[in-house]
Amino acid sequence: MIPEVDFRSDTVTRPSEKMRKAMADAEVGDAVYDEDPTTNRLEAMTAEILGKEAGLFFPSATQANLAGIMAHCGRGDEYIVGQTAHAYRDEGGGAAVLGSIQPQPLPNEPEGIIDLDAITSAIKPDDFHNPVTRLLTLENTFNGRPLPEGYVAEATELARSHGLSTHLDGARMMNAAVATDSRPSSVASDFDSATLCLSKGLGAPVGAVFAGPRDLVHRAKRIRKLLGGGMRQTGVLAAAGIYALENNVNRLREDHDRADRLSEMFTEFPELGAGQARTNMVFLSPDGVDMPAFAAFLAERGIITGAGHGKPRWVTHLDIDDEAIERVRRACKEYFGR
Repeated sequence: MIPEVDFRSDTVTRPSEKMRKAMADAEVGDAVYDEDPTTNRLEAMTAEILGKEAGLFFPSATQANLAGIMAHCGRGDEYIVGQTAHAYRDEGGGAAVLGSIQPQPLPNEPEGIIDLDAITSAIKPDDFHNPVTRLLTLENTFNGRPLPEGYVAEATELARSHGLSTHLDGARMMNAAVATDSRPSSVASDFDSATLCLSKGLGAPVGAVFAGPRDLVHRAKRIRKLLGGGMRQTGVLAAAGIYALENNVNRLREDHDRADRLSEMFTEFPELGAGQARTNMVFLSPDGVDMPAFAAFLAERGIITGAGHGKPRWVTHLDIDDEAIERVRRACKEYFGR
């Protein structure tokens, strides 16, 4: 059987043997009672890395974002978010369905930013006809692109000047930090709160941490229980997150380098319309290619691909090595007859 290489997402990463050992050896207790020492360590460690007062472990970044939005906003309030942001488009409408919080989506520019004038115009005046605009959320990286540092400072300052709080969906913020040679605390510093996902490029099997001011994290903890996210001996999972933060951050550069090589390799096949790599992602804009047939051809050779945000998306991660890139090259040469 041909071993598979999976380019669909960095969520498909599998824990290494060393990570599994850390999980097996984890000291555990009841996390709902704050008695799990490994989880407590992960939360404190993440908060320190992100420059926040406190952290809270969640089963997923989706639940962490939802709890964060609900901690910032009350029923009938509103949060401003990008039209194609994950926290609006890809999290099941949780803020509206479960929090009774109205999203105000605004168009994302190609680099992921939301126009500052559009944000200003979207903030509702103090009128009982309107929901109360409470929160601005941004995402970094956005479709693999780090947000421009100057923009983040301007957008968050704009929000504060209008009395809004700010939240960062930083599911892949470590990719942004590595790509821009920044400290993670710098990436998160302009935001009141941030979510960091552990189960993407960092390679943990599950989990995310929400970080922010202690009182906000306390509110999020109550909401986590409401959402069914109160778990018990979570040290087994938290140990994977600790291992990831200690060992798998700097190696994200390898993923970025391989995405660069993948993008360069695709230029040999111009009909695929490969764009420049964005951290660990390469998007294609194919011209005249039967993409379902191409994907099936690759799958027969153990190369798994998928679509992301309307375009074929290839994602590099810790389970993709140099040989995997060469495998794709050989398959493309075979398919396109070169």
